[in-house]
Amino acid sequence: MSLICKSCLLIGPRKFLNIKNAFQSLTKHCKSDSILKSTNFPAPEPLKTVSSAKMTLSVDKAQHVLPLDQPFVKLEIQAAFNGLTDRERLYAHHISKASWVGGLITLIQTSPESGPLFVLLHKVLSCEKPEQLMQSAIKAGFSGDEVKAFYVYAAGVIANSGNYKGFGDTKIIPDIDPNRLEQLLSLSLSWPSISAIWNSIKHAIYDLGPGKTCLGYHPQGCSTYISKNVTPEDTTSVQNWMKSRKLECYNTRLFKTEKNNKVFYEIRMASEEKKDPEVFEDGDATYCITYGDYSSLMGQVAKNLEAAVQFAANDMERNMLESYVSSFKTGSLDDHKKGSRYWIQDKGPAVETYIGFIETYRDPAGVRAEFEGFVAAVNREMSRKFTTLVSNAESFLKLLPWTRELEKDEFLKPDFTSLDVLTFAGSGIPAGINIPNYDDIRQTEGFKNVSLGNVIPASYQQSVTPFLSQSDADLLQKWRVHSFELQVGLHELLGHGSGKLLQKAADGTTNYPPTLLDPLTGKPPTSWYEPGDTYDTLFGPLSSTYEECRAEAVGLYLSVEPEVLKIFGHEGSQAEEVLYVNWLSLIWGGAGRGLELWEPGRGWLQAHAQARYVLSQVLIEAGVVKVTQPSEGDLLITLDRSAIKGAGRCAIGHFLLQLQVFKATGNVKAAKALYDHYSEVNEPWLGWRSIVLEKKQPRKIFVQANTTVENSKVQLREYGASIEGFIQSWVERFDNPEHIYDALLQQSKADEIHF
Repeated sequence: MSLICKSCLLIGPRKFLNIKNAFQSLTKHCKSDSILKSTNFPAPEPLKTVSSAKMTLSVDKAQHVLPLDQPFVKLEIQAAFNGLTDRERLYAHHISKASWVGGLITLIQTSPESGPLFVLLHKVLSCEKPEQLMQSAIKAGFSGDEVKAFYVYAAGVIANSGNYKGFGDTKIIPDIDPNRLEQLLSLSLSWPSISAIWNSIKHAIYDLGPGKTCLGYHPQGCSTYISKNVTPEDTTSVQNWMKSRKLECYNTRLFKTEKNNKVFYEIRMASEEKKDPEVFEDGDATYCITYGDYSSLMGQVAKNLEAAVQFAANDMERNMLESYVSSFKTGSLDDHKKGSRYWIQDKGPAVETYIGFIETYRDPAGVRAEFEGFVAAVNREMSRKFTTLVSNAESFLKLLPWTRELEKDEFLKPDFTSLDVLTFAGSGIPAGINIPNYDDIRQTEGFKNVSLGNVIPASYQQSVTPFLSQSDADLLQKWRVHSFELQVGLHELLGHGSGKLLQKAADGTTNYPPTLLDPLTGKPPTSWYEPGDTYDTLFGPLSSTYEECRAEAVGLYLSVEPEVLKIFGHEGSQAEEVLYVNWLSLIWGGAGRGLELWEPGRGWLQAHAQARYVLSQVLIEAGVVKVTQPSEGDLLITLDRSAIKGAGRCAIGHFLLQLQVFKATGNVKAAKALYDHYSEVNEPWLGWRSIVLEKKQPRKIFVQANTTVENSKVQLREYGASIEGFIQSWVERFDNPEHIYDALLQQSKADEIHF
């Protein structure tokens, strides 16, 4: 699982906003059609339902639009790229191509309109440069802010792989009146080819009605991982049936139909091949496994990976890619696991990559995964620090507050490298990753840790830190990158990499001794993982945020160790500063920013935000952290530096022990009771939420490079840290965009019956 998995980099379960005045009219009727008359294009159909009478918005519209001053930051990759050989660059190039195409699958996994919306936006952006459309629009009577609002919206949708935020899962809408946006689009040279798309999705784009503001189960939210009639009970039934057949849900979607008191579940496998369905009757339910979801895109991913095989550095990489290709062609998750096993064994590659259906944050059930792919080059200096951390990991694991029996029988030393990202395709870029997420591999065979080194400094550019004293804000600014590198290392390696799941086999044998006692009760455990159980399927929607909280707590708990700080180059007074900022940064993220991603009536929208809020509450309860309101529109967060190594570590240690015991024993009931208690948002936090929202800062959009091949040599194309640079990078991203457009539109057409 990722640290900034979608990120603060981060991501997770969902739940929603305070609506003071029920609704507010969105649309202002146009007073003149002069703009339309000034073009040679056909006038668009009138917005029949996007009127003040029919299309309404809550007063929290501001939480669904991106600001005109939306920040863009560049992912620096030139130095790392220069360190690659020609062969390594070709390997990276082809896997980058596979990742970018595969990342478009996330559009389909986000909302019914996201695929067609991407096609519309990409066509507009490809037809003319922003300054050209701006000139036409100004002549037609548009303001510069109206045009910029369109481009900011376009960038937001593309960067988040859909019109719901990758971090928080709330809907993004244009900050421009719908009729005005239609008129603006009609000025584009692309209008003849996008008008039909616009007319098919224009209402969905602006819809903030019930169930449309956030991802989740219908009717509270929406999802394209499941049809809108699927309930939590349905997902449990399907998971249990799949478990009985030794199948997992990572690369599937679920669609339900009902007829004559019979339920028909279609479990749709992602694959290029469209094989005959496999049908199984089970009581009143029929389970049908079909193949060919995202078929065209999956085929293009496989084709690009096949092109990379000839440039692999060794047999491990060749076998890995060939296994992935087989998985993406046939839909076999076992083949992807096979590829992941080769990946684990490929130690210290110059070019690191992983691709497939990986993180389960956005599926309401927490078991189906988003497609993502990344390619990165090793940062050798930082990697040396992580390698030293791995070498000392076993001694640090002994310091964690649980008994040896609750730790893995053997710590399988993973590869842990710091990488500079060349390509990251998906709904957001993390700062650290611990994968694969397959329990059967992680528990007994191993995993890899990756810190994405160029993401961390880029993400902190142009940062604003409210709710802190000036001295704390200055310290945070000075040591934030250093402390976050420390937290990433501990979070990924010793957080996600620690802990055992107690399992009982069908024959009654266990992977733990019969003398084991629960450290919380002093009695033998009364729960465990049965055959076919995984952490994700057992803990469901709670799994992501609970595990992120456990990993964050490990990071806090171990960051007080002088030997850990020394590995990252911090000793003496500098070590004390970095330690303090590490705790302060997490608490500021939880108590100061957490409520940005919580809404009344829905709850928490993001895994990491909830985790950090929970840990902040634990420390507030222990008297280590205080939050006060010095003035009407401000808060002040203070951390007692002198208490970190005493009461602070003690409180985190006890809480961490509970998290680990409940996870290890599969005690979902106790885990949920504990976690829900600290997740509650009551007064004064309810009243403070408006202050938090008022100070909310927009998440940064990353501008990534492209690669091209000229005369058998790979060339790097970088772009400026601006909206123009971001747009140009996406215009130049695909060799055959028409093929991609067709794939997305056809998939949207095939899916529409389910949503």
